[in-house]
Amino acid sequence: MSIEIAESAGFCFGVNRAINIVNDLLDKNIKVCTLGPIIHNTEVVNELSMRGCRAIDSIDDIPEGSTLVIRSHGVEQSVIDKLEANGVKYKDATCPFVKKIHKIVASADSDKDIVLIASNKNHPEVKGITGHCKSECYTFNNEEELDKILPIILQKNNKSILIVAQTTFDTKEWKKCIKKIKNLCTNPKIFDTICNATSVRQNEADLIAARSDYMVVIGDKHSSNTGKLFDICKKQCPNTVLVETVCELEHSAIYNADKIGVTAGASTPARIIKEVLDTMSEIKSGETNVNEESFEEMLEESLKNFNTNERVTGTVLSIAPNEVQVDVGRKQTGFIPASELSNDPDAKPEDVVSVGDQVELLIMKTNDQEGTIMLSKRRVDAQKGWEELEAKVETKEIISGKVSEAVKGGVIVIYNGVRVFIPASQATVSRDQKLEDLVGQEVDFRLIEVSQRGRRKRAIGSIRSVLKEQMAAQREEFWKSCEIGKRYKGVVKSLTSYGAFVDLGGVSGMIHISELSWTHIKHPSEVVNVDDTVDVYIKDINEETKKISLGFKNAEDNPWEILKNNYPEGSVVKATIVGLTSFGAFANIIPGIDGLIHISQIANKRIDKPADVLSIGDTVDVKITAVDFEKKRVSLSMRALLPEDEQVPVKKTAEEAVEEVTSEPVAEADAVETATDSEAAE
Repeated sequence: MSIEIAESAGFCFGVNRAINIVNDLLDKNIKVCTLGPIIHNTEVVNELSMRGCRAIDSIDDIPEGSTLVIRSHGVEQSVIDKLEANGVKYKDATCPFVKKIHKIVASADSDKDIVLIASNKNHPEVKGITGHCKSECYTFNNEEELDKILPIILQKNNKSILIVAQTTFDTKEWKKCIKKIKNLCTNPKIFDTICNATSVRQNEADLIAARSDYMVVIGDKHSSNTGKLFDICKKQCPNTVLVETVCELEHSAIYNADKIGVTAGASTPARIIKEVLDTMSEIKSGETNVNEESFEEMLEESLKNFNTNERVTGTVLSIAPNEVQVDVGRKQTGFIPASELSNDPDAKPEDVVSVGDQVELLIMKTNDQEGTIMLSKRRVDAQKGWEELEAKVETKEIISGKVSEAVKGGVIVIYNGVRVFIPASQATVSRDQKLEDLVGQEVDFRLIEVSQRGRRKRAIGSIRSVLKEQMAAQREEFWKSCEIGKRYKGVVKSLTSYGAFVDLGGVSGMIHISELSWTHIKHPSEVVNVDDTVDVYIKDINEETKKISLGFKNAEDNPWEILKNNYPEGSVVKATIVGLTSFGAFANIIPGIDGLIHISQIANKRIDKPADVLSIGDTVDVKITAVDFEKKRVSLSMRALLPEDEQVPVKKTAEEAVEEVTSEPVAEADAVETATDSEAAE
C-alpha cells in the first residue's frame, strides 16, 4: 500500500493568520472573543475555547473588557461601522484576498453596475461580501443557478456586469460560468478572485484522486473549501471519504486499498493530518511509505505481479484531458492516464500525442473484470532516454531540454522523458537570477553525473558550465571584432548613480550618465531600466583594463544641432520662462536649450526687475537675436517683437551700462539646474 499526501494540505495563509492573531492575544492574557467560530474546525475551536477564547453570535454579546477578533471570512461594512461607533476594541483578521473582494464590489457604481458573485450565498464570507456591495447583487453557486439569473440581467441592458468569486469557489465551475457570461454579456468586468492557494489545492487533489483507488479528505464537514475538495475528489475517485478526525477512519477500507490519496481543507491543522497519516501507516505497519518514494517506484512495487516489463505498440484512438485511449491489438481497452504520458507536468495530452500515432508503451496493470489495460508512455521514453544519458555522460556532450519546474535546491530539466536535476549552483551564472525564471525555457546543459542504485536512478546536470563556455566564446569573438564607433544591441543589467552597465554578449560596457541624455538627468533610471534592450556604440576602449565606454545619445538628437538646423538667428519662437535673475530671464526654447532675455530686452520701457513683468512658467514670444555655438549661449528679445512705433529706447544708468558690457551673466542655482549644461547668456 502507498499513501500520497497533497503538499498543499492544511492551513492556508488567511486561516493561519487568524489563528495566530487569537493566540497572540491569549498569550498576553487578553480576553478574546470571535464573531462566530474563528475557523470551520471544531477541534481547533474547542482548543481555543479551553484557552479562554469565546465564540459569540452578535457584537451585542461582546463580554466587557474583551477584544473582538473578526475571523478570516470577514464581515459586512455595517458591522465595522457599529464597532467603530461603539468604541469596541477589535482585531481584523479578514483574509487579504477577501478584503480585495470587498473593495471590488464596493467600487461598483450603484446606478450603472450589477454585481454577480460566484458563491454559496449562505457562507459567512459571502454575507460579508454582499454587505460591502451597494449595487444590485446576485449570487450563483453553479452553471444551473447562473442560467436562472442571466435572463433577468440581460433585460437590464443599460447596466454593466461585474463578476467576482468566493475565494474557495470551484475553479472548474468558475471557468464554465465565465465562458457562458462572455458569450451572452457585452464587456463584462471579470475579477478572478479565487484564492491561488484554493486553485492549487483543488488541482492537486484532482490529480491525486485520479491516480488513487481510495481517497481521504480531512476537514470539518461544515467547511466550504473542504466540501468542494470532497466533491472534486469524488468525481475522480468514487471511493472517497471525508473525515474530521482519526477516529472516523475505516480500517478495513485502508487495509484493502493499494493506492491511497490524502488531502486536507484550509481549516485543518497539521496535527490532525499527522494523526491520520500515522494511523494509516500503523494499519499496515511495515508496508506503507508516505511520500518517501516516487510515484513511479510505488506503482512498480504494487504492480510487480503483473506484466510490468512487457512492452506493446498501440495506436491512439482518442484524447481526453485526463487520459488517452489506445488500441493495443487485444480485447481489452488500453488507456494511458495523463500522468503517464510525459514527465513534463505542464504537458497537455494533445501536445504529446495525436489520434493515429503509433506509440511504444509499457503495460502497468490489467483489469480482466473491467476489460482494461493501464499503460505508460513516459516510462518507455524514460528508459530509452536513460540509456542515451548513460552514453552522453562520458562525452560531456552539450544537450538541450526544457525546464519543467523549480524544486528545492535547483530545477528539473526534461530530456527525452528523463528528469535531470540541475542544482541551484549549476543552474545560473549569476546568483541574483531566480530559478523560477528558468521554468518553461529550453536550456543547454551537460551531464555531470548519471548513477543508479537499485530502482533509484539519478541524473545531475549543469547549465552553468555551458553558459560560461558560451560567454567565454562570445567575449573572445567580441574582442576580435570590436572597435570604436561600432554599434551593438545590448541589455541593461544594472544601474548606478553614475551610469548604466550593458551586456553586449559576454562583455559589459558602461554608459555614463552624461551620455544617456542631451538634457540634465539626476539618475539613469529616468532614461533606461534593467532588462531594457538598447542600441549603443563604443565610445572608448581601455585595452589594459578591458573596460568599455559606451555612447547612447544620437548626434541628430543634439538640441544644438536641432537649433542650428531649424532655428536660425532672427527666428521667432514661443519660449517658457524657467528662471529669473536680477539681470534678466531664462527661457526654454526647445528641450535642452535655454536662452537669456536680458532685462533691457523684456519691455520697451524701463523696469526695475524681470519679476515685475514675468513669472516662471509664463509662455512668451521671443526673437532669437544671437547664438554662440562655441560657448553654447543664446540671446533672446521680447522687445524686438513690439511694433516700431512703440519702440522706446530704454535709458540705462551708468552702472547698468557698465554691467551689460563687463558682466558675464550667470543663472541662479535653480535656473542653472533647469537650463542643463547649455547655460544661455546675453
